[in-house]
Amino acid sequence: MGDQRSSVGEFLSVSAAFEESGEIGAARDLARSFLTDVQAVHGLPVSAGAMGTVQLVVSELVTNARKYAPGPSLLTLDVKSGAVEVSVWDSSTALPSILPPDPSRIGQHGLEIVMALCRSFTVHREPVGKRLTAVVELAENSPL
Repeated sequence: MGDQRSSVGEFLSVSAAFEESGEIGAARDLARSFLTDVQAVHGLPVSAGAMGTVQLVVSELVTNARKYAPGPSLLTLDVKSGAVEVSVWDSSTALPSILPPDPSRIGQHGLEIVMALCRSFTVHREPVGKRLTAVVELAENSPL
């Protein structure tokens, strides 16, 4: 896992590459550490709900990238305008299937949950692969 941080004015960012499924916990740890620094070092408020939501979103998106795409994935967290943008790039050109809610279905609820918790969720094809991006308000009052 590579870790790269930057701080320019009101724009804060961290990114890291992940190549192993076992690194999903490290991706969550990176998100928690980054948001802790955003609050402690840069003075931006981060609610407990936002902290939990971002870690859940990171876990779901990195898990899907590791499960369905060959090669490394890249996680980027950007803080701007009172929100954190969670972006995960992977090498697969296959777009994710977002299934309709079905309480009888076992599993495959990750993106459904992400979409319910986030201000926005987008999927973009890249020249190589795709990028999934979810935006979470820093002062969100999620029950997580």
